Formats: sequence, C-alpha cells, structure tokens
Amino acid sequence: MTQKIAAFLAERRPQTPCLVVDLDLVAENFRRFRDALPDARVFYAVKANPAPQILSLLAEQGSCFDTASVAEIEMALAAGAGPERISYGNTIKKESDIARAFALGVRLFAFDSQAELEKLARSAPGAQVFCRVLTSGEGAEWPLSRKFGCVPEMAEALMLQAAELGLDPYGLSFHVGSQQRDPAQWDAALATTAGVFRRLAAQGLQLRMVNLGGGFPTRYLKEVPSAQDYGNAILRALRDHFGNRLPDTIIEPGRGMVGNAGMIQTEVVLISRKSQEDPRRWVYLDIGRFGGLAETEGEAIRYPIHSARDDAAVEEAIVAGPTCDSADVLYERNAYPLPVSLEIGDKLLIAATGAYTTTYASVAFNGFEPLAAYYV
Repeated sequence: MTQKIAAFLAERRPQTPCLVVDLDLVAENFRRFRDALPDARVFYAVKANPAPQILSLLAEQGSCFDTASVAEIEMALAAGAGPERISYGNTIKKESDIARAFALGVRLFAFDSQAELEKLARSAPGAQVFCRVLTSGEGAEWPLSRKFGCVPEMAEALMLQAAELGLDPYGLSFHVGSQQRDPAQWDAALATTAGVFRRLAAQGLQLRMVNLGGGFPTRYLKEVPSAQDYGNAILRALRDHFGNRLPDTIIEPGRGMVGNAGMIQTEVVLISRKSQEDPRRWVYLDIGRFGGLAETEGEAIRYPIHSARDDAAVEEAIVAGPTCDSADVLYERNAYPLPVSLEIGDKLLIAATGAYTTTYASVAFNGFEPLAAYYV
C-alpha cells in the first residue's frame, strides 16, 4: 500500500467497500511502458478503468487510447485526447456505433470477420483497419483466445478484401491473454503475424502495423516480469521475425497500467462454519463477485488480502461476498489463508485491484451500491 492510499484511508475513513487508486503509480507505470518500448505507441485499454482522473492523467502524458465502445471514445475525447489518438479496438460493433465513431473523427478500427469488415466499409470509408488474429492464450491467467480473432489464412483474405472495399489495410493485431506472465508468448504470435505480412507482400499488399495487444500483468501473489523484461522480449521477437524492416507497433496495457495502483478496503461481515466439525471457516466480506471482484470467477485471479492481524497464525478459509447468490464465492476450491484471530468488523485490504473492478461492479444487485472509488 502506498503512503498516499494509507493516508487517505486513515484520514478520510471512507465507508466500505471502496477502491482507492494512487494516480502517481499510474503515471509511473505509463513511463515504464513508454521506456520499455520507446518505438511503440501506448494505447491504454480504457475498459480496465475508465475513471476521468486516470484518462486525463494519461492524456496529459501523451497516451493513446484503446476503446471498446462509443461511450469510451467519448470519455477519451473528454479527457483531452484527439480522435487521432483513439482506436476502436472492439471487433464486435453495431454499424451505428461505427458511424458515430467515424463522425467523431476516429479512423482506426479493429475487425476479425467479413461481416464486420463490410460494416466498416459502409460506415467508415477509407479508415485504417487492422485484423485480429487468433492466438492460443497459453500461460495467461485470464485467457482471451476463443471469442476474438480469426485464423491467419482468413486474416490474409480479409486484408485483401479491405483494400478492394476502399479501406486502408493497416496491419494485424493479436492478444496473448490477460495477465500473461510469460514474455516469450509474444514470439509465437509475432512469428504468425510476420508470416501473414510476407504472404500479403508477395501479393502486392504491404501491411505496416502490428498491434501487440495487452496482456501485461500486475503483481498479485506471484512475481511478474518487469515492463522492461517484456520490452526486451518483444523487441527480440520483432527483430527475429521482421528483420530490419520493423513495422509500426502498438501496445494496449490495461491491467498493467492501473492494476497495482488500486487498493480495495472491505469489512468482514460474518465468520461462520457449516457444522461443528467443519474444518474451514466461511469468511463473508462486504464485497464479492458482483461488487467488482468478477475476475475471481474460476478463482482465476487470486488477489493479495491483508489485515492488521497479518502477523498472527493463519488457517484456510472460504471467502465469499455478501449477496444472496450462491455464485458469490471468491475462493473455495483453493481456500485462502486468513488469520485465525480474524473477527467480524475487521477491515481487510485487497491489493492490486485498480483494474477490472469498478467497471465489473453490478448496479445495485441485491440493493448494494456500486463500488465507490477515490483517486488520490
């Protein structure tokens, strides 16, 4: 926990649950990504945390923005980014939303299917387009391999068709999976995209850009490589597969930009057992999967949890949220070690929660308010 977050919690004593984000850490993370890949344009993935304070800070730093909707485009514009610094990176868009983005000045669009390409040709004539290629997502704690992208052969055909339809076939994109802790995973994806570049060049079409996607992690319970480690691995892979003619590059950090900057404070609502002989306690918090911790689904993301009793003896506990929904359980299969002396009313701190929490929080499910957030 940073000094700014600690001071805010001590002085303001906000109601729980709440998220507190240290904006200085966000700025530091941006500088690290920029320094790690100085020739790449940084497009912050707005969906990770679209708070106006974060977007304005990053706009001032010179960041570009990867958006998933017209609403996010309007947020980036309101934060001070010009439309030339915005990518409409969602491959699933209503045609009316494409037209609205184009009217707002956005000229960079993603797609991964013929139907989406045809919508772009009709409603964003002449726009730069990039096709998302399927990747395995191997090694990622939150894989993204099934819903988005197409096979390389289809990407080739679609990029040729993009030129025929009057669009600017700018390049290719991929995503190696969110919370990707293996920098080597970019190598295979870049080998695939370089092959598509070469085959299209042989047919007279010169692509110019590779969108390296996101996937850059934040530290939860396991150590992760540094931004510079990722930059070094990616640059080696680019040189190995593209030689001296490196394409323009884009990166889309989201979790890695804001995850470690946030801390959720929560309160223990109940501690109970299901029988006198039950070896494990149930510890219920005033936040759960519907309050912003949706990425605990399948226990994929395992957040660091701290308390004032961290020096005490611990035993495993099942951790759950407060709602009347049996799916609102955070950790059961792999129970969480919590202090034996933990009591109802104790405050817990859930670290590395700056990304994918406020935007995942439900709107008053069971009457609980959306997750309150403060930016310091």
